[in-house]
Amino acid sequence: MKEYVLDILTGYGMDGEFANYLFYILLAAFVALISFTANLITKKVILKLLAHYIRNNRFKWDTIMLERRVFQRMSHIVPAIIIYAFASAFPDSVESKIYIGVTVYIILMAMLVISSFLNSVNDIYNNFEISKTRPIKGYIQVVKIFIFVIGGVLIIAEIIGQNPLVLLGGIGALSAVILLIFQDAILGLVAGIQLSSNDMVRVGDWIEMSNYGADGYVIDISLNTVKVQNFDKTITTIPTYKLVSDSFKNWRGMVETGGRRIKRSVFIDTSSISFCTDEMIDEFKKIHYLKDYIIERQKEIEEYNKKNDIDASIKVNGRRLTNIGVFRVYVSNYIKNHPGINKKMIQMVRQLPPKEYGLPIEIYAFTKTTNWVKYESIQADVFDHILAVVPEFGLKVFQNPTGYDLRSFGCK
Repeated sequence: MKEYVLDILTGYGMDGEFANYLFYILLAAFVALISFTANLITKKVILKLLAHYIRNNRFKWDTIMLERRVFQRMSHIVPAIIIYAFASAFPDSVESKIYIGVTVYIILMAMLVISSFLNSVNDIYNNFEISKTRPIKGYIQVVKIFIFVIGGVLIIAEIIGQNPLVLLGGIGALSAVILLIFQDAILGLVAGIQLSSNDMVRVGDWIEMSNYGADGYVIDISLNTVKVQNFDKTITTIPTYKLVSDSFKNWRGMVETGGRRIKRSVFIDTSSISFCTDEMIDEFKKIHYLKDYIIERQKEIEEYNKKNDIDASIKVNGRRLTNIGVFRVYVSNYIKNHPGINKKMIQMVRQLPPKEYGLPIEIYAFTKTTNWVKYESIQADVFDHILAVVPEFGLKVFQNPTGYDLRSFGCK
């Protein structure tokens, strides 16, 4: 074919050397035109037909591969194959360069295709429930590193004209340097395996790691980092291996049990604590949550005092009801009957050791919801009521003196 074209060109009176250069220019233009046409047909016709079929079938995995541009990147290899096929038509010096350039290009595109395919594998896996407890993103990234290292070795070997195995042997000799370079990746891989096998953290878990200012939901677990979206919508990035070497709090157990803990105290002024008078007891009997308790307790106390011949005229003798004890029972019954409190989990109203702020009465219970906003609303509702009923028992809530208190004492 070359001779035929040269005969035509020289027939028009062209110099032989110029005709030879013009032939190769025309050949390069022809190859470029074919490559462009093939690329255009591949993208505008074949890929469109393939995309139409993929979007209209019942499978989801091929749609994910389409979105990850696996097929689009594969189409870039078609022009390279055509150029590679025509390389032998060029002079030897040019042919070798074309072979090298096309080979490097194909290796690069193959790496990108494999990378997109691995991304689609991760996306497909994430559609399964097991992905929440056993994420594979870290392993995918390790495979990518391996693919890109091998691809880089093949490209360098092609450019310098050496056997890839020789370069791989050199990499083995530089293993100490490689370990130093990929230290974080190796630590992240080991940590990822430990996190996954021990089920320490999952995407969607609420974790708290004060050393890194993290307090929110895990949105991503990769080879090197774990991303946490804090409640103020900021993103905290934590090295994966730090979740193994350092301590962190995972609130998953709270979410799974369906109850969020209330643990808060009301401080009672100890000077307001006293024995109950008959008038107080009569008033307490009118309270719905105390009626049965007061009647039963009074009967028990009377029987005890009578049996032990106690002189009830002296308050310190025998057993008596106290306003703080009745208040504690009231709060306990109120908590048990509150619609927002989880009845299946522990409920307790306990008295803690007295402090400089008074006597702490601690409410320990769990709400029916773990939603933060609803939890705070239930907790506030409970303590609104408790603080409001404290005076009904002849008690006072302790607080440090304010300016108003000092003025009422006559201080200026």
